[in-house]
Parts: sequence; structure tokens; C-alpha cells
Amino acid sequence: MIPMTRMIRSSRLLIAAALLGLPSQATAQNARPAEQFRVGDRILLTVDGDTLLSDTFTVVAGPAIELPVIGAVALAGVPRGGIEEHMRQQLARYLKNPVVHARALIRLSILGAVARPGFYAVPTDLVLADALMVAGGPTQEARVEKLRVQRGAAPIWSGAKLQGEIARGATLEDLGLRAGDRIDVPRGRDFESTVRIVGALVTTGVAVCVLTKSC
Repeated sequence: MIPMTRMIRSSRLLIAAALLGLPSQATAQNARPAEQFRVGDRILLTVDGDTLLSDTFTVVAGPAIELPVIGAVALAGVPRGGIEEHMRQQLARYLKNPVVHARALIRLSILGAVARPGFYAVPTDLVLADALMVAGGPTQEARVEKLRVQRGAAPIWSGAKLQGEIARGATLEDLGLRAGDRIDVPRGRDFESTVRIVGALVTTGVAVCVLTKSC
């Protein structure tokens, strides 16, 4: 079995290799407003010494999360990147000097030329290359330079604009991704296209054989 660190490194190298042709002066995007929590997002919470509060909690209407014993913790106005400090402050009202770790998770679909396409709850502080590794990483037929991110039917990131963000190490949070967004990794050539091409070659060969009487 290949160690996860090596797989992640390989994925980053693969994506970097696909971007070698980018101009070095590619500029970062203008600062975007920090994404806040939406219903359906998740929070991976770990409180040292407290197994009851160490779990994954789903954001409900409010927005808020419901914690055992403590009850609702409001998240209105809390940026996803500031969840750890927010939870530390909130839990300090009930626990003495709590050691708190918290990460925001969003549910994305990662599809196309990856080893295990599907739906995944991923931390928003992951860089895009590492998010692909959650789905097993790109396959050999992946066209990583054609990677795109879609929201509904509309692409929100693609082409040189997305490649520039990948090259600078943008995280899912930096890209402003939300639950329900889709990461698509196109294939170099799909099976149907290959069948059509092979079929055309066979038909052409038969025609040449008949016309030249060489068969």
C-alpha cells in the first residue's frame, strides 16, 4: 500500500506538472468575503478529555450546532475559518481552559477521472490537490489542466483562472466552495469516443480493402 503522504505528494506533482505552461505572473484573485456556515455544513470538533463533545456535528437552521448537554451554539456571523476560536470561546463558558480543535467540513462531489468518484465531506482548509486525494487521486487518464468546479449547471472555476489558484496553493475556503459544489476531473478521451474512433478505423480499412481488392 502506498503511504498517504506519498500519494498526496504525487497528486500535487501531477497537478503542478499540468500547470508548467502557465505564465509566472499569474495574479491571485481579489479578496473575497469569508464564507459563513450554511445549513448542512459540518464541524469536526475535538475537545481534549471530553469524548462526548468530540464528534462531527451538522449545522442546523440558525445557523447553529446542537451539542450534547450544552445545547445550541449559534454560528451566525462566524466565518468558517474562525470556527476553532469561536468554539473555544463558547466552550470556555462551561469548561475550564478547554483545549479545542475544530474544522469546518463541506460536502462536495468529486467526479470524473479520479480513483473513487463520489460525495465527500472535506475540510475547507484543504488545498484542491489534497481534496482530490480524498477521492483516491487523479487516474492516469485525468486531464488535470482541464479541472473545473461547478455550482449547479454553471462552472464557477475553470481554465487558466483556476489553474492560477491551484498554482498558488488556494484552499477550498480561498475558492469560496460551498456544500453541493462539484469538482470535475475530465478524462483525456472517454470510452464512447474511443469506440467511435476504432469503429471508424475498421470501416475505413474495410473500404480500402474492397476498393483495392487487397483482402
